[in-house]
Amino acid sequence: MAKDKTPVTAAIRQLRQAGVSFTGHPYAYEEKGGTAVSARELGVDEHQVIKTLIMEDENKKPLIVLMHGDRQVSTRELARVLGVKTIAPCAPEAANRHSGYLVGGTSPFGTKKAMPVYLEETILDLPRIYLNGGKRGFLVGLDPADVVRILKPTPVHVAI
Repeated sequence: MAKDKTPVTAAIRQLRQAGVSFTGHPYAYEEKGGTAVSARELGVDEHQVIKTLIMEDENKKPLIVLMHGDRQVSTRELARVLGVKTIAPCAPEAANRHSGYLVGGTSPFGTKKAMPVYLEETILDLPRIYLNGGKRGFLVGLDPADVVRILKPTPVHVAI
């Protein structure tokens, strides 16, 4: 009997507790490789690999943005949609503190601090997505509907 290679992270615990059907995908992590590396290693389109970005407004209030791996976030448009002056990525130390994960292994599930989640609405058009499972070099594959059910994100159109 093969041993399950799924690491037990806060993200995996939340997914299991919610009864989500997901697949685990370990891969060889490369520092600063991003979604291009994980997509290549998994043999999937980078558009299906969703990055979890920890950002903050001008008052340092953190938030999570889920974005296609092959797209960027228009922080100007996101700030306009949210009715704030500015949105910027958090410094890695702040992102680690807010999420409880190391940058490069940040999952939107099981975060240390509850934060509002914003999801690029076109992610919902995909049949399956791959998100970080809470550890560098480990993604989970799941239905975007499960992300909506668990995280209750606000859909936005801020991709560039």
